[in-house]
Amino acid sequence: MRTLLKWVLRITLMLVLAAVVVGFWKREEIQRLMAVNSLFSEDKIVHNFSHMEQAFLTVDLPRGDGPTWDLPYGTGFDLPEGTDQWIEDRAVTSLLVMQDGQIRFEEYYLGTTPEDRRISWSVAKSYLSALFGILLEEGAITSLDDQVVQYAPQLKGTAYDGATLRNVLNMASGVTFNEDYFDPKSDINRMGRVVALGGKLDDFAASLQDNFTKPGETWQYVSIDTHVIGMVIRGATGRSVTDLLTEKIIQPLGLEYDGYYVTDGAGVAFVLGGLNFTTRDFARFGQMILQNGQHNDQQLVPADWVAESVLPSAPTEAGKIGYGYQWWIPVGAHEGEFLARGVYGQYIYFDQPRGVLIVTTGADRKFRDDGVNEANVEMFRSIAQSL
Repeated sequence: MRTLLKWVLRITLMLVLAAVVVGFWKREEIQRLMAVNSLFSEDKIVHNFSHMEQAFLTVDLPRGDGPTWDLPYGTGFDLPEGTDQWIEDRAVTSLLVMQDGQIRFEEYYLGTTPEDRRISWSVAKSYLSALFGILLEEGAITSLDDQVVQYAPQLKGTAYDGATLRNVLNMASGVTFNEDYFDPKSDINRMGRVVALGGKLDDFAASLQDNFTKPGETWQYVSIDTHVIGMVIRGATGRSVTDLLTEKIIQPLGLEYDGYYVTDGAGVAFVLGGLNFTTRDFARFGQMILQNGQHNDQQLVPADWVAESVLPSAPTEAGKIGYGYQWWIPVGAHEGEFLARGVYGQYIYFDQPRGVLIVTTGADRKFRDDGVNEANVEMFRSIAQSL
């Protein structure tokens, strides 16, 4: 009996020691997974969205040592009636309104500050679109009608085999992918766990085998399409998206602060939603796009690409919000009205004829409720029309 008890105690001690060793070895991954699991909790979401480096691996996007793009303050104005209630209801953390290159309104909420580098979520997709347009003009990418697998051979034999670059830019790849953020078993949340645990998003994309329709026939918002665009860019250039974006867009913009990308375990940028910048630095990118890709007498993004990418070219349903090349076009939009949009209330809204740019960051846990996006767009329109 004593021998059996000693044996049981010895085995128990070995298991405890093994658990301690594994816990120490995997402590960073475990900490990231725990952080991801509470990322959107009501009491932590505002803080978390300003400190994504505490939950994920990251890579810096240095602003460089050039001069900062000055954003002068213009004449203040009164926000339209109902804006204060909208700010509260939508858990807005920052609101910046610009007209003709001048800041007309800027405020921060829920304890955030101008120095907070906020997570972009899918606003990052529009940055990648701008980079894609540059590379297309430079000739690194030949045509929008090239096959994805021409530049990303790892995707041969997967659900992306047969899709063109235009298809993935339009979110019309036909790839089966569940984008439900509130379903823990959804593809988007499985993908998030891959990032948190240091896995490889390229492998995740290559694991997708199913299609619900032929490429180009139906629009369905599929965030992994944007990662595939990143794979195409890396395959076409032999360089990282981080280096390319820094060289061709970030440093020429004259940002105030360094930004950073969330990355996977291979150091590959989470291009579909992992950018982190201050509100003003999001505005600098937005102002450049508002100016048809130009800043400081330099054409950073081809003007023709800006114009083409914000047209509603995707096969969306009639009467519904439109989609271009990683840009949104609201229902009833006039020419030059479009936006970049991310979950939980991240927006860059453009009204080119009025010279208006509006940037908001948020922590809106009800962002998927019926009518919320439409109400946000109407608020932006109301602000723009009141200037």
